[in-house]
Amino acid sequence: QVQLVESGGGLVQAGDSLRLSCAASGRTFSRYVMGWFRQAPGKEREFVGDILWNGGSTYYADSVKGRFTISRDNAKNTVYLQMNSLKPEDTAVYYCAAKLAGTIRYDYWGQGTQVTVSS
Repeated sequence: QVQLVESGGGLVQAGDSLRLSCAASGRTFSRYVMGWFRQAPGKEREFVGDILWNGGSTYYADSVKGRFTISRDNAKNTVYLQMNSLKPEDTAVYYCAAKLAGTIRYDYWGQGTQVTVSS
């Protein structure tokens, strides 16, 4: 059974940094794309970025490009979301998700971790 467990959320001030982790288990993820999404109160879920597990190529939403970085540690089966220069508008529940490379839909989701950025 695939499990994705996020951690690392918290309350920070504008301009601070935070690193989220997503521990993946239950299968080999070498052919998977790992995505990060976020959902703010009253808003739809928003794509943040993703990484191809095998090869490490990344893609980011314009709203976070240059501030957020996604990486992975194959030995730990963990994906990271490094968030720098945080803004109050980054406040949201952050989710990691997994999908098979070449497909559209993310099939597996974590439970989410809250990130709150105060001004």
